Amino acid sequence: MSSTDLSVSRLLAPEELELKKKEKLLERLKDRIAFREEDMADLRGELERFEAQYSMQVGRLYAEIDEIEAEIAEEELKLVPDDEEIKKRVEELRRKAEESAARAAAAESAEKGDWKPTAEAKKAYHDLARTIHPDLAVDSAEKERRHVLMAELNKAYSSGDQVRLDKLADDLRHSPALVAGDSIGDRLVRVIRQIAQVKARFAELQKETTAAKDSETYTLFCKAKAERAEGRDMIAQIAARTAVHIMRANRRLQSLRNVNTAAKSYVQETFGMDIEDFRENPPNKGHKKPVDKNR
Repeated sequence: MSSTDLSVSRLLAPEELELKKKEKLLERLKDRIAFREEDMADLRGELERFEAQYSMQVGRLYAEIDEIEAEIAEEELKLVPDDEEIKKRVEELRRKAEESAARAAAAESAEKGDWKPTAEAKKAYHDLARTIHPDLAVDSAEKERRHVLMAELNKAYSSGDQVRLDKLADDLRHSPALVAGDSIGDRLVRVIRQIAQVKARFAELQKETTAAKDSETYTLFCKAKAERAEGRDMIAQIAARTAVHIMRANRRLQSLRNVNTAAKSYVQETFGMDIEDFRENPPNKGHKKPVDKNR
């Protein structure tokens, strides 16, 4: 400590010295949390864009194959309408097909691009995150307000909306919530609580990062990245294999439809009735045998 610092410390009360120490620590933590939030936002954005790309190129094909598999099961059920196991499989495959179709539709409607953050955007994000982070709030009302701002900030950053980032920065510069005041004791308590909140947020970010990196999406993302470095497009390869599966499944479906069409024609010609009625009232179930109208 220099002679100047010593002379200053002699002029300050103990609580003032402690406040200054805590304020310096808080400033360092603010920088660190802003970088961690930025890293998490980058990772979140990369995974979201990869998932959207995967869904667009492969997800829609999976939805198509799920629909075909459901239709195959439905055609098989027409051949053996009393088979309870096939009935159950039809229900499961139909539900799976509907869920796949919903995911594919959501992916197609999502407006996500291949935006990569510019240096300007990264700086704007860092500066704003450092200032408006919810964990720096000292009461519930202010914390809620900052949560809203942070959500807007993350959305603007992930979508590459530099205009929105600039507007958030401008609004923040004129925000009355940033005006400081109160006694030294109040300020000291406020800083201590802010430090505790920031440390708690570090723990939350660590959990979120671990969960993201343990996810199936992250594993696929890393694999696709490694494949791309070797000059291969993993997603395109998966899509090509799925397309072949779809082609084969379509042939199977068409074959079953042909069998059922032939059966329908036979029942119509032999019994003079629609095969669906025949299936609902099969002779082996004790029902009366249909009358052949051609006799």
